[in-house]
Amino acid sequence: MSGSGAGTAFHRTSFLELAPLPGSIPCARLHAVAVLHEWGLRELADDAALIVSELMTNAADASIVLPDRPPIALRLLASGASLVIEAWDHSPLDLEPRETDAEDECGRGLIVVAALSTRWGCERTGQRHKVVWAEFALCVPPAD
Repeated sequence: MSGSGAGTAFHRTSFLELAPLPGSIPCARLHAVAVLHEWGLRELADDAALIVSELMTNAADASIVLPDRPPIALRLLASGASLVIEAWDHSPLDLEPRETDAEDECGRGLIVVAALSTRWGCERTGQRHKVVWAEFALCVPPAD
């Protein structure tokens, strides 16, 4: 799989495939928090959980309307320099961020992702494959 476009070789990877159902979102969030704790990235767990919720909700919404209801996937990639959270779906539609009003009850997810992450983006990896990702820069201790 390609994805976030980060050129750094990643040292840790976690992959979770789920059905595009509302109950899959809390599963993905809990999985991400557990993995980050295991990887020693506890300080990112709260922000990462929120990003996972937003990205996986968008992926589920994009996939559940497809006739075959293909799975969605969460991939976490960590190196010494960054943590990348990826949400994969099979929708042929591109991501379309939209403007929201104060009264809107939804539509702010990508604004939250942009605010919490160092950078984020969306890539089409095939006609029916899309990945939306968010990256956190990690504080790297100076070399001795």
